[in-house]
Amino acid sequence: MADLLIELFSEEIPARMQTRAADDLKKLMTNALVDAGLTYASAAAFATPRRLCLTIEGLLDASPRTVEERKGPKADAPEKAIEGFLRGAGLTRDDLEERDTPKGKILFAKITKEGRPAAEIISETLEQTIRNFPWPKSMRWGAGTLKWVRPLHSILCLLSREDGSEVVPLEVDGITSGNTTRGHRFLAPDEITVTGFEDYTTKLKRAFVVLDSAERRDAIWHDATNTAFASGLEVVEDAGLLAEVAGLVEWPVVLMGRIGDDFLDLPPEVLQTSMKEHQKFFSVRNPKTGRIEKFITVANRTTADNGATILAGNEKVLSARLADAKFFWDNDLRIAKSDVGMAAWVENLKNVTFHNKLGTQAELIERMAVLARELAPMVGADADAAEKAARIAKADLSSEMVYEFPELQGLMGRYYAAAAGMSAEIAAAAEEHYAPLGPSDDVPTAPVSIAVSLAEKIDKLTGFWAIDEKPTGSKDPFALRRAALGVIRILVENDLSLQLLPPLSKQAATLAASQNWKSYISDQESVEEIGEKLGVGEESMAALQNDVVSRAAEDGRIVTRESHPEETENWPDFLLAIPNARADVDNLISFFHDRLKVYLKDQGIRHDIIDACIAMDGNDDLALLVKRARALNETLKTDDGVNLIQAFKRANNILSQAEEADGVEYSYGAEVKYAETDEETAVFAALDAAEAKIAPAMAAQDFTAAMSAMAALRGPLDAFFETVQINTDNATVRRNRLNLLSRIRSLGTSVADLTRVEG
Repeated sequence: MADLLIELFSEEIPARMQTRAADDLKKLMTNALVDAGLTYASAAAFATPRRLCLTIEGLLDASPRTVEERKGPKADAPEKAIEGFLRGAGLTRDDLEERDTPKGKILFAKITKEGRPAAEIISETLEQTIRNFPWPKSMRWGAGTLKWVRPLHSILCLLSREDGSEVVPLEVDGITSGNTTRGHRFLAPDEITVTGFEDYTTKLKRAFVVLDSAERRDAIWHDATNTAFASGLEVVEDAGLLAEVAGLVEWPVVLMGRIGDDFLDLPPEVLQTSMKEHQKFFSVRNPKTGRIEKFITVANRTTADNGATILAGNEKVLSARLADAKFFWDNDLRIAKSDVGMAAWVENLKNVTFHNKLGTQAELIERMAVLARELAPMVGADADAAEKAARIAKADLSSEMVYEFPELQGLMGRYYAAAAGMSAEIAAAAEEHYAPLGPSDDVPTAPVSIAVSLAEKIDKLTGFWAIDEKPTGSKDPFALRRAALGVIRILVENDLSLQLLPPLSKQAATLAASQNWKSYISDQESVEEIGEKLGVGEESMAALQNDVVSRAAEDGRIVTRESHPEETENWPDFLLAIPNARADVDNLISFFHDRLKVYLKDQGIRHDIIDACIAMDGNDDLALLVKRARALNETLKTDDGVNLIQAFKRANNILSQAEEADGVEYSYGAEVKYAETDEETAVFAALDAAEAKIAPAMAAQDFTAAMSAMAALRGPLDAFFETVQINTDNATVRRNRLNLLSRIRSLGTSVADLTRVEG
């Protein structure tokens, strides 16, 4: 057994590529070695800014000798066929064995492959790995043909055993493998000779290189938090920045600097974003005031002045960066507080395209405002406030600060809305209408924010459905799955009972009619002629267009000639030319259901349980649907619930077979006077008791109580099926019992479609 150490030493590897590169090196090498017959005990990969390292322990000294038996052609096959088999096997005719088989005499070959030394296999494997390494981006330098992320300087490839170590001979574009590496670029640049992995890590540490990125991250966070704590401050956590900074240094040295007094009044998010994006600094916050007052930078070396020169340079550069941010902030505030206010930014959005088929950002805002006003009473929000919030929610997209830092959109809208004198709920909606941005992100809870957030997401979904830009497979360029999940989470986590079909239908029809209007008005009848047909009179194009669009949907139903024959008699055809709108809405509801299945699956609710609830009326009320699914899921965790499903399915199967055989529907009401056994009478009594509880529970949307009442039927139904013969010779009794089964089935499908529950 031997241990293998590989190091690929180069110029600085971008931090974002290091983790993936280390994993790729490990995967490519270990897979190739195992395929070649070299098994191993363990492997680990590491990365620093200037090196990729792989260590493999317990590697075989050589690949094993193998004997492969290969079946050939028939013994009397044409000579050319036999010669082809011999060439492929690398054998002569004398090496073949002839055997009798049920298919006649067949030629067989035994191919023996001798084992190969580990060093030989490693050399070939490593060269192929280096030449075909999957860097996202790579470069060539000098006169060689090798591509690497940055110029590759040296290759360390060492096999170590108890009796010593040997260099695995290898050459790639003039770079010869060896047993040497180098330490820190500035603190220990001399060549280091190593004998194995333990010796390698020890000498690197002495040469100011921490090989393990996790160790670098821990050291940075420990020193940063301790430094801040000593000054009564705290570091703002940022796992992504911590991982990135750990990939920028080999010998992390934490330094804390100050932020100029002129910039301390900037919003903390602006300071944090500017320092993170431009300088890779951690923000240091005063826990008493919440202000960002200092920063943490991580140097790649120690200095004689303990980092004073480094800090001075960083503070100077930071001041220049923050001076830009302060200029943007002051200028934006001046506009927000002016008489025109944020309306000037909204006006600018008329020239910003949202999507070439869905119009400008300003048109999006108009649709959002109308929809937010309609949704407001459904979610407990003030309609005027919801509309106003929707009209300014995206205004900050025109601000200079968001132009510089797009990730601050929404957040800056809240600051600017507050500065413009708008209410706290409207300002909050400007920030929160984007939420939730991910599965772990908080959902908006304030009614106005909910109305605007739902309006934004519903318009986005119906819009992209209208232009047939639905997600396909793994492709979702417009984040429509995230938008649908956002709607689900907002409704469910706020326990909001809201039927989605009406707003989806109206928005789909509005978009379709609006698009048809634009395409039609340009080359068909004049505005006046269309207005005359509609009985609108002489109005402006904008007013007429709004009237046309408003007629496209009514009470959540898409208006057609069939649904409104008299009203639409004089309507131009283009207004009703929305053939896909109804299908789009049905498809979109199905899309919500699919996302809901994913959402509930993560909570341990099976897909068949969700299907049983989706099959019920009102399945566009997602909060109600989730309550139903959770109640059924809890019921099925009990023995009574499981056995009730079996009893229900038994009743349904017997009834369905009888109805098919008899050609009639048994649903005319069973009568207790025809009951012949105590068990049969008990079922009548149990159904009466259950219905008395289920009806009010369903009216109150208390699905747990309804399911509990239904589960109580388990005992009487079990006894009924054990003792009572349904298909008796007495036609009257048989018919009565089948009607009783119909009553059981009706009750079983009143809470959920239990026929869809598996098991």
